[in-house]
Amino acid sequence: MRNCPVVLGLMAGLALLPVDEALGQDLADYDYENLSFRGIGLEAGIAFPSRVATTPTINLRFDLGFLGPGFRLAPTISYWRSDFKNEDVAELEDRLENLIVDAEPGATPTVNLGVLRWSDLVLTLDGQYVWSGSPELEVFLGSGFSAHLMNGSGAAIRDTFVEDLLDRVTLGVNAHVGVALVASPEFQLTGQLRYEVLDDLSYPEIRFGAVYSLVSRGQPDGE
Repeated sequence: MRNCPVVLGLMAGLALLPVDEALGQDLADYDYENLSFRGIGLEAGIAFPSRVATTPTINLRFDLGFLGPGFRLAPTISYWRSDFKNEDVAELEDRLENLIVDAEPGATPTVNLGVLRWSDLVLTLDGQYVWSGSPELEVFLGSGFSAHLMNGSGAAIRDTFVEDLLDRVTLGVNAHVGVALVASPEFQLTGQLRYEVLDDLSYPEIRFGAVYSLVSRGQPDGE
């Protein structure tokens, strides 16, 4: 994918942010003992994948607090489902027809796969640097790693090797930026722009939602 080097370079830079920031901090400030379950949020999004149609996403977000000064860990469970784009289905049909011709020279096969779908259950761990622009506003910038449990489906490929090819578990990386508006001591309204990269799929995504915090804003949080 042509955009992978740019995105991966950005993510590598983000991954180095904790090191750069830590140079001015005592290493003792970064400790997993600072982490605890602090809140949960629900976000709805729209993803624009490269191989399937634009699709809504649903995202359950957890707040584990701050590993060190300003550096938050936020796992997320996400799900989306979408139909393959016509050109990708046509490409797969052509490849199958070529396989048949290779196996049976002289054959003139016509493969019609119909509608193919991909669903994706995503487990993500994000690291985010958080800045408080004001008592009512937070801005965060981060990157993360994800595991994608992808399932292919379609009437024409059910119980075939094609379905097996579309079923996979693969890894991804992301870069993201977001804002959180403090609606109350317990609630924040959130918005994010994200970009996810897998081995053969990529997609920008927009998310909006709300987070409920078990620890009210202003209480000690490890920052």
